[in-house]
Amino acid sequence: MHIFAIANQKGGVGKTTTAVNLAAALAAKGQRTLLVDLDPQGNATMGSGIDKRALEKSVYHLLVGLAGMTEARITCEAKYDVLPANRDLAGAEVEMVELERREMRLKEALAAHAADYDFVLIDCPPSLSMLTLNGLCAAHGVIIPMQCEYYALEGLSDLVNTIKKVHANLNRDLKIIGLLRVMFDSRATLGHQVSAELEQHFGDKVFRTIVPRNVRLAEAPSYGIPGVLYDKSAKGAQAYLAFASEMVERVQTM
Repeated sequence: MHIFAIANQKGGVGKTTTAVNLAAALAAKGQRTLLVDLDPQGNATMGSGIDKRALEKSVYHLLVGLAGMTEARITCEAKYDVLPANRDLAGAEVEMVELERREMRLKEALAAHAADYDFVLIDCPPSLSMLTLNGLCAAHGVIIPMQCEYYALEGLSDLVNTIKKVHANLNRDLKIIGLLRVMFDSRATLGHQVSAELEQHFGDKVFRTIVPRNVRLAEAPSYGIPGVLYDKSAKGAQAYLAFASEMVERVQTM
């Protein structure tokens, strides 16, 4: 089982779009996949076609010990499992302060089901909270989606420092798996400059796949289905299918 946190402390960089579409693309390639929604907004849950308002059990119940994985997970139409989230999860932060090994709750829950999945993807919230920390402690590596613009580089150094701290103190397995360039506008000169800078600085840590700006990907969540199913022929969907192949390839060499 390979566990990857999809994280970036900057909001609006396509974390959830990446989490949902990568999960769907991996499932389409026959990989047994679990998507963990660690964001109280529940966007990855809704984007997978699950109504967050109608949940009986969620990742919140799992983290505070009120439910096990079997009760909390739901298989969505795109044939991957989801540990769903809703507003309840915001309360978990406060409740987990009292719990023992609070940053390891997710890791321990996933460990019990290691034989069930090939890939686990964790959609982290855009802040460094107890929830994000649970995601980083459970993961073997971090996938960082980022836009090729100036401010994105600033946020990246903060995130790299956070990952180093978690690696040093809590999770020796944690490393950066790669940077995924998303919402790429091939007409903008700045995008190409930032992209080249990333390749120069991070080398093979930059994924080959580049996800273009794509209207069809942006429309898909309102229909409650991942972009790779909503319009498989769209450039964005094709990019995520290529990215899934690249991920499968990369884990074989890890």
